[in-house]
Amino acid sequence: MVLLDGKKLAGRMLDAVKNDVGALSKKPRLAVVVVGEDPVIRSFIREKKKAADRVGIDVRIYPFPADITTSALRGRIARIVHEKENSAVIIQLPLPSHINRQYILDAIPPEKDADVLSSRAIGNFAAGKGLVMPPVVGAVMALLEAHEVDWHHKHVAILGAGMLVGRPLALWLTREHAHFTVIGADVERDADRVRAADIVISGIGKPGIVTGEMIKEGATVIDAGTSESQGKVVGDVDTDSVRPKASFLSPVPGGVGPMTVAVLMRNVAALAQK
Repeated sequence: MVLLDGKKLAGRMLDAVKNDVGALSKKPRLAVVVVGEDPVIRSFIREKKKAADRVGIDVRIYPFPADITTSALRGRIARIVHEKENSAVIIQLPLPSHINRQYILDAIPPEKDADVLSSRAIGNFAAGKGLVMPPVVGAVMALLEAHEVDWHHKHVAILGAGMLVGRPLALWLTREHAHFTVIGADVERDADRVRAADIVISGIGKPGIVTGEMIKEGATVIDAGTSESQGKVVGDVDTDSVRPKASFLSPVPGGVGPMTVAVLMRNVAALAQK
């Protein structure tokens, strides 16, 4: 079994991004909109800031109180987007439940949408006209390519249909004309369909929900689901039971996570050139 080392691959990608940023006439800036004081969100931002510092991208945080209204937040984002210094803008998720998430994400135009979460950016990506790639798609594709895992002639199972993992991966595989199945969060009920897959990509966010019994011998398993358990960040995959059966396995932490941050930085650098 081979571990898909996202940390090492992310390091190489960030080195390449640093070279790209160094060739720009103006230093890029990533604007990060943060609502509330969730400590988990703050940890995500620290990782992005660390990567940005490494490649020479400025980061500006725009904090807002948790009780801000959707309309007020949308208005503030409109101003942030139009600041010329901001090469790219992202909304740090999750947002408080009272806020209309998609309405807020749609305030970012595709030319500044480094996360590819606005309706226009997603539509452009689906049509093959996107300026950049959704970070999770770029992360998964880079991990597979680095280990010469061919997804074009394999059966892929995507576990979960969320906006951050399942949906962009399904759009990508559709563009790739790959054979894939999207399975909902109740994977135990669909264990037979998971077991039929050559490549399993999970983005559900439930600790240990994917077990060795669900995985076929020699499958590639990519864990893109993160959640918190007993104070630790854990993935969807029960590593102990999956490890003996999988040919490739991405760990949590250290797999998809570092790669999504690296792809985000690559996106910021690319948008800064537009």
